[in-house]
Amino acid sequence: MKFTNTEIEDVLIDLKPLDHAMAKANFIRADQWDYERVTYDYKIGSPEKNITYYIRVQGYAVEGDVDKGDAVIKLLAPLLGKHYYPHGVEYGEKEEFPPSTVERATKLLQNAKDYMEPFIK
Repeated sequence: MKFTNTEIEDVLIDLKPLDHAMAKANFIRADQWDYERVTYDYKIGSPEKNITYYIRVQGYAVEGDVDKGDAVIKLLAPLLGKHYYPHGVEYGEKEEFPPSTVERATKLLQNAKDYMEPFIK
């Protein structure tokens, strides 16, 4: 599921303040990057057996290099995905999500936006 109108998509922000803001909002980048892209995930547990939800915020460097830490990142529309053990995460439009999970994801994305707000270019 793609979130629109979050005011996160198309944001330009330096990598270091972005990393800081996303960490404060409890999103994890871990090893999910390369020289041009970054991905932040937030894991949401589920009472459903073998199901976990993930909020994903992705971005790509419009200047600089992620590996060097000097990148300016343009963020994409956030996604909500459903992880099916052992197959992987599905972000398709045909996926159905509990309203409470969508509401929680919306609040978490708003928190992330609030933390990055002072650093948006």
